[in-house]
Amino acid sequence: MAIGERIKKFRTEDGLTQPQLAAKAGVDQGGLSKLERGLTTNLTLEILRRLARALGCSVADLLDEEDKKSSRKTAA
Repeated sequence: MAIGERIKKFRTEDGLTQPQLAAKAGVDQGGLSKLERGLTTNLTLEILRRLARALGCSVADLLDEEDKKSSRKTAA
């Protein structure tokens, strides 16, 4: 599952609309929409942190296993 799909899953489980999540996280709603639709994957760690905080989850919860493996290789 792509990061945008995970964000959308958490958002809908929390009963939030895109504008509500964007406001809660302090991010652009248009960018959030593009992210959820898979039209962009260009986001910063700060944006990921804001979204995770607003969704009550960790940044790791928003990443799939491949993303987690890639970040470990990069850090090494």
